[in-house]
Amino acid sequence: MTILKYNSREIRLDEEGYLEKFEDWDETVACALADSEGVSKECPLGEHQMEILKFIRQYYERFGSAPVARAVCVRVQQPGKCEYVQFPDPITACKIAGIPKLETGYPLM
Repeated sequence: MTILKYNSREIRLDEEGYLEKFEDWDETVACALADSEGVSKECPLGEHQMEILKFIRQYYERFGSAPVARAVCVRVQQPGKCEYVQFPDPITACKIAGIPKLETGYPLM
């Protein structure tokens, strides 16, 4: 386990940098994770980034898996490949969204 310190918070991560507890996520945690992943040092994150992260979380809560990358942009009404514009890749977006590492990997197609 790793402790990520951000402002006055301590955020528990697993050995690969994923949030230990799904329910510990909030926008401040997203900022800390984005900073640790080299995505953004700004807090709060941009509106388009937060729309993507919140959709990924909602999808995970409902289905227990990550959404297909190309479907995310359609659902949040952003231009195609928005995850790649807002984040380095969909796996990083999932990590910042605070969902656990998926055993089967992230569907990139």
